[in-house]
Amino acid sequence: NLDELQSGFREIKVTGEEGKEDPNDFVLWKPKKEGEPFWESPWCQGRPGWHIECSVMAKKYLGDQIDIHAGGEDLIFPHHENEIAQSECANEKPFATYWMHNGFLNIDNKKMSKSLGNFFTVREIGEKYDLQVLRFFMLSAHYRSPLNFSADLMEASKNGLERIVTCVGRLKDLEARAQGAAETCGEQNQMAQADELRRKYEAAMEDDFNTADAISAIFELVKLANSTADENSTKTYVSYLKKMIEELCDVLGLITEKKEEALDSQVEEMIAARQQARKEKNFALADQIRGQLLEMGIVLEDTREGVKWKRV
Repeated sequence: NLDELQSGFREIKVTGEEGKEDPNDFVLWKPKKEGEPFWESPWCQGRPGWHIECSVMAKKYLGDQIDIHAGGEDLIFPHHENEIAQSECANEKPFATYWMHNGFLNIDNKKMSKSLGNFFTVREIGEKYDLQVLRFFMLSAHYRSPLNFSADLMEASKNGLERIVTCVGRLKDLEARAQGAAETCGEQNQMAQADELRRKYEAAMEDDFNTADAISAIFELVKLANSTADENSTKTYVSYLKKMIEELCDVLGLITEKKEEALDSQVEEMIAARQQARKEKNFALADQIRGQLLEMGIVLEDTREGVKWKRV
């Protein structure tokens, strides 16, 4: 906050260090320090300030304007306010249309951080849980709310996700055996209930991405399916419920294993084509394929052991 900036300014004045002309200013270019990277500039040898780094990266990779800018709630001031000031002065356009500031992820009710040593990597969590469970856990609370990580909550998320997956699997089995007759009057009423739950889901997502309430609507839909769909249900009704649950989960990136497997196969084929292009010294094609993969959210790393890739 401004009080802290004023305090820092006073400390600089007392120690005689070269600092800001005004305590409310933020730094665009920092003088070099021993052992740190630096570049030549019209002002001095140094490096970009933290805030200007982000404005430059955003402009290079996303253009003058951003649809959605996200970050931790602790970055609202001064970092994001400074990004806005810099970017809008440089581009003479509004910087971001929407800002989404997430709450902290806590471990035992303390903010997760490297400095406290109370953190887990996604890779470490993935060794114990399917990463779909982690996604479900993160979506179970509103993104602006703090979220406490614990083994009990992860187990609850695992059970909740399994409940949805089991329901969809059961509906697939019923769909394969069901007859193609038109839905009954009772099923029409139940389909109307399902439509109302979809509207409830959409209203939650339109309310600042309230994923917690959206998942609640999915569970109500699962409850409806489990209590009404059986061996006597028509194919139309069973298919309607299955498709709706899958669509709502797909928006949240849940139960998408088959799609990811198909994408993985496509990525491997494109990497093989790029490798062949490089062998043939067709570097333009190799770069083109790499660019296509980047647009798909796939980053390549050429190593001695071969090409490695990851999603970003």
